[in-house]
Amino acid sequence: MCGIAGYFNLKGPTPPERELVQRMVAAIKHRGPDEFGAYFDPICALGQARLSIIDLSTGSQPLSNEDGTVWITFNGEIFNYIELRPQLEKLGHRFATKSDTEVIVHAYEAWGKDCVQHFNGQFAFAVYDKKKQTLFIARDRMGIRPLFYAIHQGRFYFASEIKSIFADKNIPRKIDLQGLDEIFTWWTTAPPRTAFAGINELEAGAYLEIKNGELKGGRYWNLDYPEVFDKKRSLNSWAEELHALLVDSVRLQLRADVPVGGYLSGGLDSSATTALIKHFTRSRIETFSIAFHDKAYDESEYQNQMAQYLGTNHHQVKCSYKDIADNFPKVIWHTERPIVRTAPTPLFMLSRLVRDNNFKVVLTGEGSDEILGGYDIYKETLIRRFWARNPESAWRPLLLRKLYPTLPLSPSKARFYLETFYKAGLGDIDKFYFSHYPRINTTTKVKEFFSDEVKTKLAGNDSLGVFGRDLPDNFNRWHHLCRAQYLEAKSLLAGYLLSSQGDRVGAANSIEGRFPFLDHRVVEFAATIPPLYKIHGLKEKFLLKKAMLKELPKEIIARVKQPYMAPDSNSFVQADSPGYVAEIMSENALRQSGLFNPGPVQKLRKKCETLSHAHLSFKDNMSFIGILSTQLLNQLYIQDFRPAEPIPRDKFSIWKEYSA
Repeated sequence: MCGIAGYFNLKGPTPPERELVQRMVAAIKHRGPDEFGAYFDPICALGQARLSIIDLSTGSQPLSNEDGTVWITFNGEIFNYIELRPQLEKLGHRFATKSDTEVIVHAYEAWGKDCVQHFNGQFAFAVYDKKKQTLFIARDRMGIRPLFYAIHQGRFYFASEIKSIFADKNIPRKIDLQGLDEIFTWWTTAPPRTAFAGINELEAGAYLEIKNGELKGGRYWNLDYPEVFDKKRSLNSWAEELHALLVDSVRLQLRADVPVGGYLSGGLDSSATTALIKHFTRSRIETFSIAFHDKAYDESEYQNQMAQYLGTNHHQVKCSYKDIADNFPKVIWHTERPIVRTAPTPLFMLSRLVRDNNFKVVLTGEGSDEILGGYDIYKETLIRRFWARNPESAWRPLLLRKLYPTLPLSPSKARFYLETFYKAGLGDIDKFYFSHYPRINTTTKVKEFFSDEVKTKLAGNDSLGVFGRDLPDNFNRWHHLCRAQYLEAKSLLAGYLLSSQGDRVGAANSIEGRFPFLDHRVVEFAATIPPLYKIHGLKEKFLLKKAMLKELPKEIIARVKQPYMAPDSNSFVQADSPGYVAEIMSENALRQSGLFNPGPVQKLRKKCETLSHAHLSFKDNMSFIGILSTQLLNQLYIQDFRPAEPIPRDKFSIWKEYSA
C-alpha cells in the first residue's frame, strides 16, 4: 500500500513544479508514511508516499530501470513478482533491488502495455517512458487499488486519491450532480465519473496511455461467464479445486517483509482466510475484529468462538453510536464520496486498531459473497424470477419469507410487505438491472430530497442505465445469477466495498488489506462454477462451505449469514451527538450547499429523532446518511478545502531531477 501522484505535460516541456508534487504527496501521506520520493523532468513529475512492506531496504520509489529511461511510481502488490523475476532475467534484464516494483519496470520494457496480463496482484501504477515521452497508467483487474486523473490547462494529473489532485489550487472543485444521481441509485458512480466534476476514475482492469497530447485507453481484463456449464463434473472435484486455489492465493498474499494479520468477523469468509493462513505458519496468528455496543449488530460471540477454535491472538475494538458519529467526518474525508450507510466507519476504527498493534497488512474475506453467491440479492433474484412467471401467485412471494425468518411482522403483514417491496420492478425481468431493482428502489428515495434546482438540472438524466452502457455482448445469454454477479462486481464491489469499506478506510490508518478471494485465478474459476453449486436451493456459498468442511467447525459452516451492518441514523440523534450534525443539517447549511430542500430534510431529521431505529425504514435511514455525508463532502472539499502543506524536501528519501 502506498500513495502515488504526479503530472504529465500534454503540450511540451515546462519548468518542474516541485512544491506542487510536495503538496500532492503530503495530501496522501497517510497511505504511506514510511518514506517519500519524487522524480522531475520538464515533461513528467512522479510522487510517492511509501508504506514499506516488501524490500524494506532497497525498494524506495520512484524507481527506474538500469539506464534511468523508464520510471515508475506504484501502489499495491505484485504477488507473483518472485516467479516473474527469473523470466525477465532470462530476457536480459538486470535488477538492482528485490522489490516487486522493479519487476513492473522490466515487465513494461519486455511486454509493453501487455505487462499487466502477467501480474497477479492488486495495483495502480504510473510508468513514465522518457525515450517515448509516454505515460502509462493501469489498475488491477478487480479495482482493489484506486487511481484518479484529471486534465487541466494542458496537463494530465493522476493520484491515488482526489485530494492529491486538488493540491493544484487551479483545478476547479465542484460536486458532479450526475455523479450524485448515480451514487443515489447504485451506491457508486460508473467510471470514469466520480462525485467531483472533471475528476475521473480509471476503471478496474483498464489502462491509459498518454502520448503526443492524446489519451488512448482500453480494458485488458473483464469478468466473463460461460453460457453453458460443465454439469458432468462432480461436486467434490469443484470443491477440491476451489480449496486448492484459495490455499495458493493465501500463500502468495502472505508474501511480505513485515508481519501479516487477519480480519476475523465471525462469518464464513474471514474464518476461511484465517484458517488457510495456518497452512503457512506455526506462529500464532494475530486477528482483528469489530464488536458493537448495540447487540443487533454485534457478532463478537462468533468472533471469539472462531478465534478460540483457530488459536489466534485476537484483538477487538468495540463501537458505539458516539464512535460512529465522532468518526464519520474523517471517514467522508477519506471516502471522497457520499455514502448511504455508516458501515465504513467501524472499519475505519478497525484499521486503526490494526495500526495500533504495529501491523501494516491484513488478509480479509471480502469478495467471497460476490463471486460465490453469498448475498441475499442473489437469492432474491432467483425467487423474484420464479415469481415473475406468475405475478398474481399468492404463495410464490412468500418464498422470500424464508430469506428473512426474523422479519418482525405477522404472516399477513409480512406478505403485504414482501409483495409491495419486492414486486416493484417485477415486470422488468428482461432489464439488465432486474436483480438490483429492490436495492435501487430503496436507495433512490434520497433523490426526493434534492432541491428544485438540482431536480431541474437532473431532469432526463439516466442514472439507472449507466452500468448497462458497456455490457459484454453475450450478457443476456448468461444465467440470471451470473448477470446479477457481474453487475454486483462492477458496481457495489469495485465502487463501494473495495473503496469506501476497503482501501480508503484502511489507507486512512496506513493499513494494506489483501483479498485472497479476489485473486483473479479464483475469480475466473468461480465464474465457471454452475449456479446450482453457488446457491443450492436457498443455501448461499454452497461450494465454499463444501470446500472448507475440513478447515472450519460445523457451527461456522452451518451458520446463517449475517450481513455486516452498523447503526445508521441512530448514531446521530443521541443526546451526546456532536455539534456538527445539527450545524450541517441546518436550514442555513442546506440552503448554502443548494443540494437539498431544507423543509423535507428537517422533517426527515425530526422523524429520525422521534422514531427508534427499529421502526425507521431502510429508505429513511439511507436518506438521512446520504444527505449528511453529501453535506459533509461539500463542506470538506468545496467550502472549506485547504491543500496540505508541502512535505519539506529534506524529508524525501529520493529526489531525482533532470533538466532534459
